[in-house]
Amino acid sequence: MPTIYGENVVFRLLDMSGGIYTLDRLGMVRADVEKIATMIRKPYGMILSTGPTGSGKSTSLYAILNELNRPDIHIITLEDPVEYRVDNIRQVQLNRKAGMTFASGLRSILRQDPEVIMVGEIRDQETAAIAVQAAQTGHRVLSTLHTNDAAGAITRFIDMGIEPFLVSSVLLVLFAQRLVRTNCSYCAEPYMPPEKALAAWGLDKAEDADFRRGRGCYQCLNTGYKGRTGLFEVLVNDEMIQDMILKKKSAQEITREAVAAGKLRTLRDDAAGKALKGITTLEEAASAVIV
Repeated sequence: MPTIYGENVVFRLLDMSGGIYTLDRLGMVRADVEKIATMIRKPYGMILSTGPTGSGKSTSLYAILNELNRPDIHIITLEDPVEYRVDNIRQVQLNRKAGMTFASGLRSILRQDPEVIMVGEIRDQETAAIAVQAAQTGHRVLSTLHTNDAAGAITRFIDMGIEPFLVSSVLLVLFAQRLVRTNCSYCAEPYMPPEKALAAWGLDKAEDADFRRGRGCYQCLNTGYKGRTGLFEVLVNDEMIQDMILKKKSAQEITREAVAAGKLRTLRDDAAGKALKGITTLEEAASAVIV
């Protein structure tokens, strides 16, 4: 982009050295891993990952594909761009100049007799409608949306013109995510966050806390952090959630009732839990979620 001081350039770098992640390596708690592992074994339906740009959504979907990837399962992805190269998966890259968009590409994919389809992103009503149709007709569909939380994906679909009864019937599981830096294992040391921070997070009375913070060393380039992990909230579309979708409840109402019923551990809860275990700091967690 041209600026008054010259060209401005941003690079988006993808680290391929670590290979494809597994569900266990994403940073989910065991209960959330089990929820997703159960849902992706269903014969058809939709799995949605939500979050802002750069929150690791594609990495999470590839972790799910890694679980499903077997020679007898026909998997096709439609991406912009193709970020990881995976054996035994047919990967398609968009080419808008040639008329290959998410919507047109998804129509073509459906004629290829796939069992699992990954669509890089659902951006418009046309793509959403085709993806829902695919999930209805015996396909497992994985995709991403830009929403702030898991329940927000439900209302976004309805806002796109998808009927609530279709949304309630095709969704299997939704998960929202963020990325936070993890404490450097070489220089992390115990510390006590300020009282105001503890009170804001509701951790002022927490027991067995192991708050840690990196002091900075050669290994972490004196930042105190080395590596990243995910913060997650996983919402399974069970009978209670389906009923709320049909009643056109708001995302806030769905989240509130799911938390009250013990069916949802929010991003904020996950962030606090990781800080309690010394995986990250409260300051870093606050940069990713609303306190």
